[in-house]
Amino acid sequence: MDRRKYDELVSTFFEWQQPAITQIFSELLAAAAAESAMIPSAIMSQNYETARANPEIHNLPGNLKDARDVIFPYFWGTDSWNNPLHLENVRGPANNASLIGMLACLLKNPNLCTDRYSQRSNELEVKAITTLANLIFYHTDDPWGVFTIGGTISNLYGAKIGLERVLPGAMRTGLGAERIVGISSQASHYSNQTVAGWLGIGTENLIEIPTDENLSMRMDLLSEQLDALYQTRTKVAYICCTFGTTDGFGFDDIEAVHHLLHRKAAEYDMVVPQLHVDAAVGWALSMLSDYDVGENGLSFDTEILGLVSSIQSKNQGLRFADSVTIDFHKMGRGHYPASAFIVNRREDLKYLARTVSDTPYFSDANASRDPALFTLECSRPALGPYSVIASLNGIGLTGWQMLLARSLELAHRLKTKLAQLEYCKVLNAGTPGASVNWWVFPKGRNAEEIYQQLVRNELTLEQRHRYLPEIRRLYDKRAKMMDSAIDARLGFTTSFGYCPHGIDIPAWKAVFFNPKTTEAMVDRIVESIEEL
Repeated sequence: MDRRKYDELVSTFFEWQQPAITQIFSELLAAAAAESAMIPSAIMSQNYETARANPEIHNLPGNLKDARDVIFPYFWGTDSWNNPLHLENVRGPANNASLIGMLACLLKNPNLCTDRYSQRSNELEVKAITTLANLIFYHTDDPWGVFTIGGTISNLYGAKIGLERVLPGAMRTGLGAERIVGISSQASHYSNQTVAGWLGIGTENLIEIPTDENLSMRMDLLSEQLDALYQTRTKVAYICCTFGTTDGFGFDDIEAVHHLLHRKAAEYDMVVPQLHVDAAVGWALSMLSDYDVGENGLSFDTEILGLVSSIQSKNQGLRFADSVTIDFHKMGRGHYPASAFIVNRREDLKYLARTVSDTPYFSDANASRDPALFTLECSRPALGPYSVIASLNGIGLTGWQMLLARSLELAHRLKTKLAQLEYCKVLNAGTPGASVNWWVFPKGRNAEEIYQQLVRNELTLEQRHRYLPEIRRLYDKRAKMMDSAIDARLGFTTSFGYCPHGIDIPAWKAVFFNPKTTEAMVDRIVESIEEL
């Protein structure tokens, strides 16, 4: 081997080339800033066949600029969602404190599996998890948890604990011939289907409870379903409540579910299911729990104070959860991935535990801490903890409360203005949150009247086939007519969560996660609808 060439290779790619690295990062940052000043572009053309037909690896060693050049077209072709006209879904721009945290993590590249591979970054994970747990559960005694690669995996952890609760040893022996079920609401995220399938319970054994008009699981139907299951001695492994549904920001009554589960389990002498809460979207509202509505130090408007009071009441239900999923990369405006699975009581992690003999690769693992002994992953990046701690402490609790209130303000403004149009119907008027779901019909139709007829099951099949597609056609028409420089990009859902008589209700959607969105942009949404 030519040692000179080898040393040159090592120097280029494994030593701190500060001038070259900072210069390239400065160039990428400049490109990102330039993009933010532009109007949102349409999705760039993607040629997957060309990508597959032309895999690329250079023959000779190059330099860091070669690395920059090969990724730059894809970097430039990826929207950062920094533009305030992006209102499509539960995604916003990542904050700069998170960026600093992420860069620090990438420079050290720790693996959170054990202390040996992460050292003080493991300590940072404990700090981040405990901070979030105290927000969510409100000063709980002994929480624990881990960061995961996404909300689906966090939900999987909660369901797995429930499975081990009702069927001890399933990790080793499997499900056997017993029927095991999970429960979620009809408005819950589709990841619940994924979890049931991947756990081996089966998607047909995930029971979805219908919701009321505010996207909250109906307690009467849940009670009836538990009776029916327990009368046949069917084991219920878990119930997944939702704290902020993805489309309409609905909330399940977690406290009521907790009491019902314990009462029914005692009545039928069954194991109490795991009460897991998917708070991936709505968790950040817990930062409003301590806001003094009477003093109103941040001068929120009266309408927003009412929403804050409602949210504070809902936040109290989180204390009754056994475990929770949060996605910091949603309302935390952090970078991906920053999901966490958190248990209210550390002892519950025993249901996931393995011994050191099960993990010979980590023979020096300490069962009192090292996550490799209970996590799904053997390799876990520390990006989540670094993003969370940097963001929470950089922005501060008061800063977060302002960001949250701003989202509530804009959503409330849009709901109020849409309610004034006879041919529009706000579908989630009763849910306090950052999302708005609504109908738009041709002028001359009475949207409220059509909605009430649908709820009462008075619409004929022919009428449903006539009315409901109109909602999508008008959405598509606006998308074709919109001026990209002033018109917000909206989302569309084929079922916003409330399904009276089993009928999926489509809806337009706007999600106010971007802190730079203005009142004028909200008003323009209404104007663009009137122009249809």
